[in-house]
Amino acid sequence: MPARSHTATFNLKFNPARTPYTCGKETLPAQHSHVMSPYNSPPDLPAFRKLRGYAFDPSLSQTLATNRINNIVYKVAWEEFPEPLAGEYIEIVDYDPTVGRYYEALDLNSPLVLAQDGLDPSESDPRFHQQMVYAVTMTTIANFERALGRRILWASRLLDSRKKGTPYEEYVPRLRLYPHALREANAYYSPPKKAILFGYFSAAPANDTLIMPNSLVFSCLSHDIIAHEVTHAILDGMHRNYNEPTNPDVLAFHEAFSDIVALFQHFSFPEVLRHQIARTRGNLSSQNLLGQLAQEFGTAIGSYGSLRDFIGGWDLVLQKWVPHQPSSDEYRTVTEPHARGSILVAAVFDAFLHIYDTRVSDLLRIASGGSGVLPDGEIHPDLVNRLADEAAKAAKHVLTMCIRAVDYCPPIDITFGDYLRGLITADMELVADDRLDYRLAFIDAFRRRGIYPEGLRTLSVDSVRLPVRNIRLEPNRTGDDPMMALIDFLRDYAEQIKYRNDRAEIYRVTRSFITGSPEYETGLHARLGAKFSGSAMFSYITGLAFHGDYAQVGVTSAGQQAEQQPPSFEIQNLRLVNRVGPEGTLTNQVVFSLIQTSHLDPETLGPVARKTNYTAFKGGCTLIFDLDTLSLRYAISKPLIDQESAHTTGSLQLNEARLSAQRAYLGAESLQTENPLSQFFLVDGRTGGEPFALLHQH
Repeated sequence: MPARSHTATFNLKFNPARTPYTCGKETLPAQHSHVMSPYNSPPDLPAFRKLRGYAFDPSLSQTLATNRINNIVYKVAWEEFPEPLAGEYIEIVDYDPTVGRYYEALDLNSPLVLAQDGLDPSESDPRFHQQMVYAVTMTTIANFERALGRRILWASRLLDSRKKGTPYEEYVPRLRLYPHALREANAYYSPPKKAILFGYFSAAPANDTLIMPNSLVFSCLSHDIIAHEVTHAILDGMHRNYNEPTNPDVLAFHEAFSDIVALFQHFSFPEVLRHQIARTRGNLSSQNLLGQLAQEFGTAIGSYGSLRDFIGGWDLVLQKWVPHQPSSDEYRTVTEPHARGSILVAAVFDAFLHIYDTRVSDLLRIASGGSGVLPDGEIHPDLVNRLADEAAKAAKHVLTMCIRAVDYCPPIDITFGDYLRGLITADMELVADDRLDYRLAFIDAFRRRGIYPEGLRTLSVDSVRLPVRNIRLEPNRTGDDPMMALIDFLRDYAEQIKYRNDRAEIYRVTRSFITGSPEYETGLHARLGAKFSGSAMFSYITGLAFHGDYAQVGVTSAGQQAEQQPPSFEIQNLRLVNRVGPEGTLTNQVVFSLIQTSHLDPETLGPVARKTNYTAFKGGCTLIFDLDTLSLRYAISKPLIDQESAHTTGSLQLNEARLSAQRAYLGAESLQTENPLSQFFLVDGRTGGEPFALLHQH
């Protein structure tokens, strides 16, 4: 859908140094100072900072039915600001290129601001816009860190490593947020800029009674849009190859996952939750605000209601809201990323509704005298509170499951079926007794929409769980046990990283363990190349070319002389996973991903030299090592090679099934170069374009 208003032409300069901007008459310096982390704040500082904001967006404060629940107070972890709006994780730069000015920066440490829990909600005050962006962003970050059990890191900035001695990447300490960057109906996360750009525009509703025509709508005032875009940025830091559209589910997953986080954060607002429970009489499968996203934005661009509604929608023929009915036809036919992603979100929300119904069934039986059917009229406030408590617990559990699942997914080419397996596996790792059948609720919701993992013969919980490998390789020809040597190295990494809270230190130590340094000697990359080069078994486990003549499948060597060098590959997202389940179950794992690229002729798909014109076909594998059993517990592969051939005959062949599926999806003889979307996703054949700028255009 085209933008509803004119788009200004501008050029924001995103250099690593902080851009100076004017706060009143004072110009702020252009350097970063040390920022106090809320995790190591002195004990005399407050634990939280309270900031007022919208639970949804400004439109709900303009109707009598919802104005009392829409104004809420966010509680975010306290941090000091040596520079206005530049914290440990983010910095807000409020420059509006359409008018060529910087707006006055809000001083969150001002006594007047602190005394009243932040500024009053206001559509006309840019300082409140900054406050809203900060509060929702930090809330979203906190939810991720609570679920993952570790500090989040933004995606590192990739550098031009073709020059000798040039680092491959650099640390990104802060994500930049621009509340008024665009004069259009859009907001998007920019991977190359490591920034989120919010737009504003004039409303053009389909019905003048829904919203005032030509009124300004600010995307930076929508909780759902802010949380959605921040989730894009966090997911990019976890799996940066999820920006590459290699199958219909990849970009749809990015959109769906971001919607899931925004959607389930609604349930953390107590007043909103109680209001909607009372209004629906506890039936959350009926029309309600909790299952909708971006109400004002959707209405302003001409929709009859929210931008997306995962419970139902407006029927233009019947002229009323009707509930969605699950259908497998949509997953087979719908390819537009937002629409396809909505299928995944609907499945997750459906699973939540079943979990919620199970949790409250006893309460409804008690309240109804055993019939399970509540009498007519408003339900008792005590029952509202109990139902709201159960809904909040269920939503928190589901959101945690959804976030943790990403650690158990392949690093590239993800499908919805892969995500389902990650959901079930992550939960089974921590929760032994699933007495409320959370896992079955997810499997059933996915089944009703025709979403199945590949390669399964049955759909039981045990079948959907990823196979537990517990692999230990035989000693190699020198008598070494390569797997034990690798696990010992990973245990050293775990010891070095587990007590560090400083994000820059976490990044530095992690990079040193990957690349090697005087402090940590030979890095993980060199160790994998030395110990597993020539191992047909490791090729079989990972689906990557680690043995034989890997050049015949288009994989280059890591050095100048192929016969003396291991194959080239990349390590991503090395992290420690330490979690405690509800029954005290502990996980003590180290996870990292391997990515390998095959360089193929665009026409013949035969191997070519790296310096010539080539098409890239990638394989990847997420490896999860258990530090307690000293074994490789999971290998979650999107194979570059045919694994069975590597295992049975030792030969290397490209995985024709994945290669053919990728070509069929892109609809071109080349895997990338003739894809009409590639200009938005790739720069010189590398990931680095603006995928979300295109996807979020309205």
